[in-house]
Amino acid sequence: MKIICVGRNYTDHIKELENNKPKEPVLFLKPDSSIILNNKPFFIPDFSQNIHYELELIIKISRLGKHIQEKFSHKYYDFIGLGIDFTARDLQSDLKSKGLPWEKSKAFDGSCFISKWINKSEFNDVNNLNFNLNKNGKTVQKTNSKMMLWKIDELISYISTFFTLKIGDVIFTGTPAGVGKVSIGDNLEGFIEDNKIFNLNIK
Repeated sequence: MKIICVGRNYTDHIKELENNKPKEPVLFLKPDSSIILNNKPFFIPDFSQNIHYELELIIKISRLGKHIQEKFSHKYYDFIGLGIDFTARDLQSDLKSKGLPWEKSKAFDGSCFISKWINKSEFNDVNNLNFNLNKNGKTVQKTNSKMMLWKIDELISYISTFFTLKIGDVIFTGTPAGVGKVSIGDNLEGFIEDNKIFNLNIK
């Protein structure tokens, strides 16, 4: 499986990090070794002093597809969840300033948290989903999927132009504003429409 992540898909987050609004989706990959397994906590790595959480709505691909037309994209996934794209912000900033790729800051071991999956049929409209992240009981990220610059079906079509989508692949659809640092002892909780779907501890 592969994990395909979308960057800069919410205007408020683009402004938050003082980035430029892209003309097309920004894509990067995480390896399967980045996934946090067996409900384990997130362990802060030694090489960073500024690890950020980035909550994202995620989908799991259920069919093999290439060059998928947007009108058929909805047939290629059945499950939705939440994920956290953990980012070594200090390392990322340094790499970006040098014009270098920043996979080391995004794709390191344990940098990808995936919640339990929920069948999309349980929701009236995947393009109108409220979701949020609480850190130590306080809401730090909150948005609605309608705020995405590129919606889920658009992303599936666009991504499949470059990468063959295979069963089990996961797409991270981008993070809203409110990203911030995690510290040892923090607790993160994720919600879709007031339903808590994950609880994650930081070690």
